[in-house]
Amino acid sequence: MPVRAADLDLDLEVFTGPFDLLLTLVLRDEIDLLEVDLAEIVLSYMDHLELRGEIDLEVATEFLVLIAALLELKSRMLLPGEQEEELELDAGEAAEELFERLMAQHRNRGAAEWLRERLAEQSGHRFRSAPLPKGLRRASLEHAKKSYEVARLGEAMGTLLTPPPKIQVGHLHRPQVTVGERLSTLRALLTKGSFDFERAVAGADRVTVAVTLWALLEMYRRGEATWNQSEPFGPILVAAAPAQAVRPLLSVVSDQAA
Repeated sequence: MPVRAADLDLDLEVFTGPFDLLLTLVLRDEIDLLEVDLAEIVLSYMDHLELRGEIDLEVATEFLVLIAALLELKSRMLLPGEQEEELELDAGEAAEELFERLMAQHRNRGAAEWLRERLAEQSGHRFRSAPLPKGLRRASLEHAKKSYEVARLGEAMGTLLTPPPKIQVGHLHRPQVTVGERLSTLRALLTKGSFDFERAVAGADRVTVAVTLWALLEMYRRGEATWNQSEPFGPILVAAAPAQAVRPLLSVVSDQAA
């Protein structure tokens, strides 16, 4: 929660305490405003902002209003005596004016808060009305013609309130295939000898082709199969890996199991 400017703690030569209390004492003529160093108040407020490391615009605005009112009142009190006849207000009236300005500022803040709450409550109901068509800007309502029937317009608006039908996805085919299934297929083909990769994926969808390629890479990693492609984009011939390539892998698996 930001600290209000009126609650600012002051340590002045003639006063020590919150800024709010100083304003009260000045308005009651219990402290002479001429003895109050307003520059020290501003410096104290700047030190306060530096300690907090942030600035609240609303609180800063309140402080500026209060200091501006005090400066105006003090400047009137410091004017030479021969010009006092030209002043519209004396010191007492100036204090009352300061009090009225503070009250007005408080009312304005309350009104702004009320408007902010109303704006937040109606955020989902505001709309922007469209301007009149160019053809009707200089025409009277008597010559204006309606574009749609009222019943048709009401029916169109009613359809906006009708929830749309649920999208049916039952007719969509979702291919499901696992690496284990494709491994079994490839191993079964290898038992009959080498084969073309296109044979393993004949009539399969794109997902099955991708999973089959993944399974072939897994067999190559395990030393079960190898392949050869004589030219770019040519047929891929898959064959069983030589026995010497499988034997080291089996020995490693046996050692890990042991």
